[in-house]
Amino acid sequence: MTDRNPLLRVDDLEVVASTPDGDVVLVDGVSFEVFEGEVLCIVGESGSGKSLTMLAVMGLLPVGLRVSRGSIQWRGRELVGLRDREMRQLRGRDIGMVFQDPMTSLNPLRRVGNQLAEAVRLHQRVSRREALERVHGLLRRVGVPQPETRAKAYPHQWSGGMRQRAVIAMAMANDPALLIADEPTTALDVTIQAQVMRSLAEVRASRGSALVLITHDLGLAAENASRMLIMYSGRIVESGSVREVFDHPTHPYTQGLLKSLLTGNGERAFAIPGNPPSPRDRPEGCAFAPRCPVAAGRAECFEHRPVLQLRATGASSACHFADSPSAELIEEGAR
Repeated sequence: MTDRNPLLRVDDLEVVASTPDGDVVLVDGVSFEVFEGEVLCIVGESGSGKSLTMLAVMGLLPVGLRVSRGSIQWRGRELVGLRDREMRQLRGRDIGMVFQDPMTSLNPLRRVGNQLAEAVRLHQRVSRREALERVHGLLRRVGVPQPETRAKAYPHQWSGGMRQRAVIAMAMANDPALLIADEPTTALDVTIQAQVMRSLAEVRASRGSALVLITHDLGLAAENASRMLIMYSGRIVESGSVREVFDHPTHPYTQGLLKSLLTGNGERAFAIPGNPPSPRDRPEGCAFAPRCPVAAGRAECFEHRPVLQLRATGASSACHFADSPSAELIEEGAR
């Protein structure tokens, strides 16, 4: 993919929270690219920084948080420092976002159809009737039955799965080149999850949009993504194609995630011990070192931060011992 220009390029991104005791780093030196038409998945535990990274891209960081270092470029245009008015023009038109909780995007006091029509008219010079006709088509495309009737209802009159489909329709209303979906199926049951992901894939494919899927679910990544980033404690610890990462994981954290997938009988065969560090108390070296069986007794892991480097497997990994046989890393530390 390096011979193509990316839609989105994030370089050495740092996001901090301002506190009375000074800045706390939440996203720490993150770099990646998103190319036209591809599906990139960002995987990590809660608090790993995956959602904050994409909120920074959208210019939607919560109050008290800011980008303190790095670059975010959209089609070569720098977004860091862009005025709010210019970012509002970009959001929805070029980049759409599907939030985990659809009620974050939907006003409970307004009819669903009117809200979606407003999203259309914000970026397109069309009449209200034309906008509503487009909304009906979008709702039909994402699998909402009787869209002309359902569009007149309020969000609370829709099921959770249907609200999520409405949010997908809203995000796709202006045919953005990039769609960001933040845990789009977390609050839904398994059947509805599959339906929502199918709707998302069909709409994205029909428009040729790229997709960044944020999730903690490796299974969802395997089924939908072509490339993936694994984040831990605000940093990328492994990246590569889905096949490279799943077949030959070289970072102990990635190996632990893969070993902890549910078995056929619904049980977990493995659990990573311990908890992620607080952003205030990250180890000086590798943030995963206190939980890592490979790091035990190895001062290098605790004293020196590993750099994300391309490995022989084709993926990149931030581990001092990533070039050890990947199948032996977890077992080696456990002996």
